[in-house]
Amino acid sequence: MVYLARWTKISIIAVCVLGLFLSLPNIMSENLRMKMPSFLPSKTVNLGLDLRGGSHLLLQVDLKTVATERAEELLDSLRPELREEKIGYRRLNDIENGVRVELREESDLDAVKKIIRGINRDAEITVKESTVEAVFSEAGIQEMQDQTMGQSIEIVRRRIDESGTKEPTIQRQGDDRILVQLPGLDNPEEIKRLLGTTAKLSFHLVDMDGRGTGTMTLPLADEPGQTLAINRKAELTGDMLVNASVSQDQGGRPAVGFKFNGVGAKKFCKLSADNQGKLFAIVLDKIIISAPRINEPICGGQGIITGTFTIKEVSDLSTLLRAGALPAPLTILEERTVGPSLGADSVEAGKIASVIGLVGVLIFMLITYGRFGIYAGIALIANVVLIFASLSSFQATLTLPGIAGIVLTIGMAVDANVLIFERIKEEITNGRSVMSAVDAGFSRAMSTIIDSNLTTLIAAVILYSFGTGPIKGFSVTLMIGILTSMFSAIMVTRLLIVSWLHRTKPSILKI
Repeated sequence: MVYLARWTKISIIAVCVLGLFLSLPNIMSENLRMKMPSFLPSKTVNLGLDLRGGSHLLLQVDLKTVATERAEELLDSLRPELREEKIGYRRLNDIENGVRVELREESDLDAVKKIIRGINRDAEITVKESTVEAVFSEAGIQEMQDQTMGQSIEIVRRRIDESGTKEPTIQRQGDDRILVQLPGLDNPEEIKRLLGTTAKLSFHLVDMDGRGTGTMTLPLADEPGQTLAINRKAELTGDMLVNASVSQDQGGRPAVGFKFNGVGAKKFCKLSADNQGKLFAIVLDKIIISAPRINEPICGGQGIITGTFTIKEVSDLSTLLRAGALPAPLTILEERTVGPSLGADSVEAGKIASVIGLVGVLIFMLITYGRFGIYAGIALIANVVLIFASLSSFQATLTLPGIAGIVLTIGMAVDANVLIFERIKEEITNGRSVMSAVDAGFSRAMSTIIDSNLTTLIAAVILYSFGTGPIKGFSVTLMIGILTSMFSAIMVTRLLIVSWLHRTKPSILKI
């Protein structure tokens, strides 16, 4: 006997009604959505770059720079250690992915190796006569590169999110590339400028007499052609900042206010107390943007960066410093802009394709299966509603391949009904009663339906796991469509058929 428990019927109806409410915002205007009560659903499907228009950027991270900087850091850490242990050397310099030390006495070899191990445990050390070379291991370099890519992606995300761009797509491609897609942004110049700045902030003491060791010479931003010698080692770095904001100097000119964390505040206080009367250079991306004189101890952990800034430059610099410094420079390899009109054309074409597919399937089911075909069509419409409800709830991004996945799902959605209906026809031909044939049709077709949808679902999961960009968009809608189509084709169709059978109790079934 074909039967559905009351709670099952209520659950099916509740899911369909909820799906309808969740999908409705997609056909409402933005003004109407804003006026809706807060307790009602308001999320819509996000349109991807190819549907909404926008900008596509492919960035390359300069990973070689990171290895070079790490080698310089190893060199800077090694020099004071050798001096403290009173180990003499003829030459100390950085090499590719490491450092080289030429010692005066071979008897110091073991001590030098121990010092290097203490600084970098994973360094590969080779000795030739009185020369020690320490280079980063392949595993160490790989870990360094992975960390750099992860940091770069996160900082790119922060900078773009602060700029107000909605629903950006930011993901790694290959070993050293980052894909950035910005839907709705047709002029990416500001984003390119934000991404093209490493924003590496550091604070150095100025070498007042110009004869110190371990110094470097950098240009002054406010005085073209002029340079200043500063200590190579930074006293404080930008990662000690907890905030940066638009401020003003004493003359009312635009400036950047900053605040250190607890560690940075203590260092800044001690440094300013020990070096009163000296110049203190503020360096951004290897350019000295300000070199004020320390007149008194600064122990509040706060300060300002002054210079010949405009309001816009101060705002952008504050954003960069809040987001953090990129660990390596970025290069734009590819730039592509999709116009809104092209995106609108894609949406319209997708709508037409979806409607044609839906109407075609409905007509076929009506002609082939009559009343049962109408029930399958109602279930198919419920399936489309549930797909958009799911996409809206998850705030998924719909792309053109995603629309293709929906159109494919429309065709696949009635496949389960075809299997059920054909099985029912066979059971009636074999002499079963109407109720018994319908019950057998649903129960005996179930294993075939599950197997066919499960294999498609596995393929969609694999596409999502290993695919990128458009392939992911296709696989997402395909996975959601498979799950909703099984619900609609089995549960919604069954509810409609069972309700009709119990109401009319037909003795003959024409299907």
